[in-house]
Amino acid sequence: MTTKGGVLVAAGGTGGHLFPAEALAAALGKRGIHVQLATDGRAKRYSDNFPADAIHVIPSATIRGRDPLSLARTGIILTYGLTKAWLKLSSLRPAIVVGFGGYPTLPPLLAATLRGIPTIIHEQNGVMGRANRLLAPRVTAIATSFPGVLDKDRALAAKATRTGNPVRPAVVAAAATPYVPPDAAGPLHLLVFGGSQGARVMSEIVPPAIERLEPRLQMRLNVVQQAREEDLAEVRRIYARAGVAAEVEPFFSDLPARLAASQLVISRSGASTVAELAAIGRPAILVPLPHSLDQDQRANAGVLEQAGGAIRLDQAEFTPDRLAAEIGALAADPARLLSMAAAARSAGVLDAAERLADLVLHVAGVIPPLR
Repeated sequence: MTTKGGVLVAAGGTGGHLFPAEALAAALGKRGIHVQLATDGRAKRYSDNFPADAIHVIPSATIRGRDPLSLARTGIILTYGLTKAWLKLSSLRPAIVVGFGGYPTLPPLLAATLRGIPTIIHEQNGVMGRANRLLAPRVTAIATSFPGVLDKDRALAAKATRTGNPVRPAVVAAAATPYVPPDAAGPLHLLVFGGSQGARVMSEIVPPAIERLEPRLQMRLNVVQQAREEDLAEVRRIYARAGVAAEVEPFFSDLPARLAASQLVISRSGASTVAELAAIGRPAILVPLPHSLDQDQRANAGVLEQAGGAIRLDQAEFTPDRLAAEIGALAADPARLLSMAAAARSAGVLDAAERLADLVLHVAGVIPPLR
């Protein structure tokens, strides 16, 4: 199966946007479809292994201030990016452009709509982000991870399809590992991570919480934690003082495998994190990133909490004492952990990448309408 011009995928340079884009690119690659990636300058950390024929850096900017100078600067950068995207599309001539949210998707998607190229946006979160809200009225079709995201807007809901949030092949592979709850005296494998905006609070709260646990439970713990470079020494020192076995690093390239090896996860609730927790089926304590305008992480955590697969703690509730109580209660109730793992797995969509690939090829005119 081929499509003339291939598919141009546009994704902001963070893991939350790039991971589902990577999963779609892999699914399309299996079908013989050529994929290229348009992203911003932040993407290098995540895009080295992106399955694309080429990666194009398109200038973009996020609206960070409302003062005239900040708005003017953002407008100039976005206009430059739109111009570069317009010219790039002239040479690439993709059959379709697929965006995964974030302001770096605005120039390629807007240029595609102006050129009359079919377009799709994928919304990973339980509420639609600002960039996707700007694009939604203009694009050909919308894919969502969760049901009900567009229920309040009939016009947008009419062109929406729930595909789920595509997960990387490594996550699909990790999902084959069954969940084994801890026994009463055996080790408890705890995974802690927070993403680029969340690792600091995890370093501030989780180690002191673990210091508050009973010594018997501390001896059972095997902690794997992501921490910022500047926090590594202090986090390691606290765990060593408590006699807790811990591996603390700034980044884990094999996070899906570590998710599969965990028995309890403490993390933020970004869209990709929630999708991977659900796909692999692991119980979690989720702490949404506060103060975001869209409250997307709170909505994401709510989906998994409602399914029974997670405990949602708002950051105001995320204290060492509260977290110690939650960990202690879960460690003492392996049956509850097993139930939470099964509930999380029930909310997962392992074939989301294939579903989205079907939608992409349908909108591009390559395959018949979806049933």
